[in-house]
Amino acid sequence: MSKTTQTSQFQQALEAVEVLSLEDQAMLLDILQNRLRQERRNELLKEVAEVRQEYAEGDVKFDLTADFMVDLDDSEEKVDG
Repeated sequence: MSKTTQTSQFQQALEAVEVLSLEDQAMLLDILQNRLRQERRNELLKEVAEVRQEYAEGDVKFDLTADFMVDLDDSEEKVDG
């Protein structure tokens, strides 16, 4: 979809909302906010499931920064030593 088409559809949506009463606009806003929150939750749940799957398959290793620093020090000692 072209940028012009997207802008045109967005403008049409705004114009359609503007003819609604303030009460209907507020209700529409509430519905849209709830849908956006639910969509974000769904995306987060999907990402968590993917990470859990990767972790179960051994594809992910969780390290703390302190562990990273120890590993870095160990690798420097190997290079120097």
